[in-house]
Amino acid sequence: MITSSSNSRVKQVIQWQKSARERDEAGVFPAEGFKMFEEVPEDSVREVYVSQGAYEKICSSPALKEKLNNTGCELVSDDILARMSDTRTPQGILFVAAQPRYTPEQLLDVPHPLLVVLENLQDPGNLGTIIRTGEGAGITGVIMSRQTVDLFNPKTIRATMGSVFRVPFLYTDSLKEMIARLHQRGIHTYAAHLEGKRYYESFSFCEGTAFLIGNEGNGLSRETAELAREAVKIPMEGRVESLNAAVAASLLMYEAQRQRRVERKSKNLSL
Repeated sequence: MITSSSNSRVKQVIQWQKSARERDEAGVFPAEGFKMFEEVPEDSVREVYVSQGAYEKICSSPALKEKLNNTGCELVSDDILARMSDTRTPQGILFVAAQPRYTPEQLLDVPHPLLVVLENLQDPGNLGTIIRTGEGAGITGVIMSRQTVDLFNPKTIRATMGSVFRVPFLYTDSLKEMIARLHQRGIHTYAAHLEGKRYYESFSFCEGTAFLIGNEGNGLSRETAELAREAVKIPMEGRVESLNAAVAASLLMYEAQRQRRVERKSKNLSL
């Protein structure tokens, strides 16, 4: 059992919690909690740390115990795991997983892609929520500008609630070039923008679709917004001028899902 905060492995996990550069160099990220451990693919797990107090709970769950037997684990004292944790009330299990990697082809080479393109989002919770909601809405991937918050930030990872292991994503150095690539593949791009003339329900999102979502404070830059084929507007009452980035993305993603569901149902009825 690890009982010392000077242990080299303990120090390394703490550094991975704090430093995006060190996470990227090692190609890993730490994650915490029983839910996340249930979600992570076994072959992605590199290290597992379990506190004394949590070990009994794991042993009472056959599924968790079997997975832990497959991945292996290191017991640590409760106070040391608390030092390694990024949360105020750690659940007692922390693991290090390999960062998933995807190519543009994995996001684009699917029937009728449904993508979210994010420009310079800064809030980890917003990014994590978009990833999680996107999985529920059936998106095929998330594309992010290089200045977007780190997906492997511990707060982002918690907000995804495991969807980070299933939703393809990638960062790009040039949104302009990536959007041009989308157009070359016949994927329609829609900028969520206050200057949009038509509400989102007046468009069809049944073919290849990409929604462009901007920074929380400034929205899409004019340069990026002008690259989109259309600007869409979200109807709002009262004195509200704009919506949270994650909320706006969620509305658009689920409108696309609704339209595609209706189209599938219509095709099935006509057969």
